[in-house]
Amino acid sequence: MERVLTDQQLESLLADDAPFGDLTTSLLLAPKHSIHIELTARYDMTVSGVEEAARMFELKGATATVLVSSGDHCRAGDHILNASGNAHALFLVWKSAQVLIEWMSGVASCTASMVQNAKGMPIACTRKQVPNTKALSVKAIRSGGGIMHRLGSSESILVFAEHRQFSSLTPRAMLHQFDKKSPEHKPVVEVHSVEDAMSWLDARAPVLQLDKFTPEQITVCRQFIQEHQLNTKLGIAGGVNPNNVVEFVAAGADFIVTSFPYYAKPKDVQVRFFEA
Repeated sequence: MERVLTDQQLESLLADDAPFGDLTTSLLLAPKHSIHIELTARYDMTVSGVEEAARMFELKGATATVLVSSGDHCRAGDHILNASGNAHALFLVWKSAQVLIEWMSGVASCTASMVQNAKGMPIACTRKQVPNTKALSVKAIRSGGGIMHRLGSSESILVFAEHRQFSSLTPRAMLHQFDKKSPEHKPVVEVHSVEDAMSWLDARAPVLQLDKFTPEQITVCRQFIQEHQLNTKLGIAGGVNPNNVVEFVAAGADFIVTSFPYYAKPKDVQVRFFEA
């Protein structure tokens, strides 16, 4: 996969960790001491962020070799990335590159687990990323086989109960307004009860986002759609994780809406140094 951060952004990550170089390395090792570093998967994982990590090494004058790409599945012990260069460069980049791959691979692996357990049903991740991590978070989600529910609020229509709280429009009138004023966008309406869902199904909403519905409640909505031959799609949001996603799939979901992977436990990348 392509890198999603610019050189300037990657330099900023490095500067955040070592704004004035690596003091320990500068006191112990000669600047021209040539060494080699290997990053390997300590456990099975879906990898992400390798391209960004490799570029970090290159920006400090090292030579980096990407051995697996973002989106690839690694077994324990598989080599992810190698780099060669002077000791000061490799030690300065070391932790930033390692942590980046570990965090992004955690997100990617969690996403991949949900995708696998959902048996082909789309796993759509929300815009609720950790602040200032959007580009990397999106790449990690896509590395794991997920899709984006929304990249932002500027070009998608998602009607929350909070919006409806201040509108006097009926469901049909609101959908008509969206169709008239923004005909190329398909509105999504979030609902919190079966009763609320039914009113929007009666209005022929194209997509409903069922927030924190139980599998039984989802099945009620699915049966209504089938009985009335509607084309409404059901997205399930809230409380879905890799362990229970299959229950929501079986209940009648069309896709899963989730933020769960963003807060996944990072994976473990082993780092070893050698003489060049």
